[in-house]
Amino acid sequence: MTKKKSHKPGSATIALNKRARHEYFIEEEIEAGLSLQGWEVKSLRAGKANISDSYVLLKDGEAWLFGATITPLSVASTHVICEPMRNRKLLLNQRQLNSLFGQINRQGYTVVALSLYWKNAWAKVKIGLAKGKKEFDKRTDIKERQWQVDKARIMKNANRG
Repeated sequence: MTKKKSHKPGSATIALNKRARHEYFIEEEIEAGLSLQGWEVKSLRAGKANISDSYVLLKDGEAWLFGATITPLSVASTHVICEPMRNRKLLLNQRQLNSLFGQINRQGYTVVALSLYWKNAWAKVKIGLAKGKKEFDKRTDIKERQWQVDKARIMKNANRG
């Protein structure tokens, strides 16, 4: 029996949206494919992507990723016009699209891009169904994070003595 190849060394993550978890409560995470052009795939392999200001809109029964920037490489083909802020179609099945559409319209959720990564040879986007946080929620998260750091410090010092 042959052993399955482990993926290439290094991280499979291309880009993260750290601000999304600070600004929103993430209720549900969904993996979506991404419709890309050839120059975009080359740029992603070089790690030249930013999804920090990106969000997902549903129109005409399709999901689109807006605000994601993929910087073209300088060696990209000369006959192709590279548009870094192009709207990219997300590849989801109909059941997922219907679920997202219903939750956005009924419960007032928003959809944000959380991370962009490689899964085998395919570029995937993890999108999150999110509700906005209020200012006091953000302060509570900061206090909780600070308490975890302090607790770890106390436990470390308690084990020494």
